Amino acid sequence: MKYFETVFLKEAEDFVATLDVKTIKKVLYNIDIAEQTKDPKLLKKLEREIWEFRTKYLGLQIRLLAFWDKDGSEETLVLATHGFVKKSEKVPKKEIDKAITIRTGYFEQKKKNK
Repeated sequence: MKYFETVFLKEAEDFVATLDVKTIKKVLYNIDIAEQTKDPKLLKKLEREIWEFRTKYLGLQIRLLAFWDKDGSEETLVLATHGFVKKSEKVPKKEIDKAITIRTGYFEQKKKNK
């Protein structure tokens, strides 16, 4: 059973495209597992409605930040905003702020389109 569907926004798509093929497969595999389980090792809440998809592969900590869209009758969506390779223990504040900005813009655009 899938709990949600993941949608990659442009920046997330562009980031994933910069990774090598094996790394992309690992990231997509982890997202697929996260959609079917509630494993905090794969999808973890950071702060203020921002979550992170977590992938550890070949010594790299790959992160895709995301948010939920549970509006409407369609299935629940998780939208990946952008990604980065994490170099320290904490997710940089600027990355979280960027995800919040993208999330705000997404919901404003969605409201206009109604």
